[in-house]
Amino acid sequence: MKNIIIILFISVLISLGIGFYIKAEDEATGNLIIGLALITAFFILMPLFIYHRWKDRNVKDYMLTKENILKMREYQNEKKKEKKS
Repeated sequence: MKNIIIILFISVLISLGIGFYIKAEDEATGNLIIGLALITAFFILMPLFIYHRWKDRNVKDYMLTKENILKMREYQNEKKKEKKS
């Protein structure tokens, strides 16, 4: 999955470069290539990247539940005690 994301990212960057290069000579074709590269980046690359980064995570760890709020308060109290000592 990581290799697919890297290859897709590099191809989007190359497509953008080619699009801007061609845009100087043929504006319609350059805009088409730039548009297709951006659509690929936003609708294919970003969802793949987000899935890859979050596939093994537990969403409850990032939600504000009473348990997590208590953990944060305890952590802050420990930090304050360390600073005083």
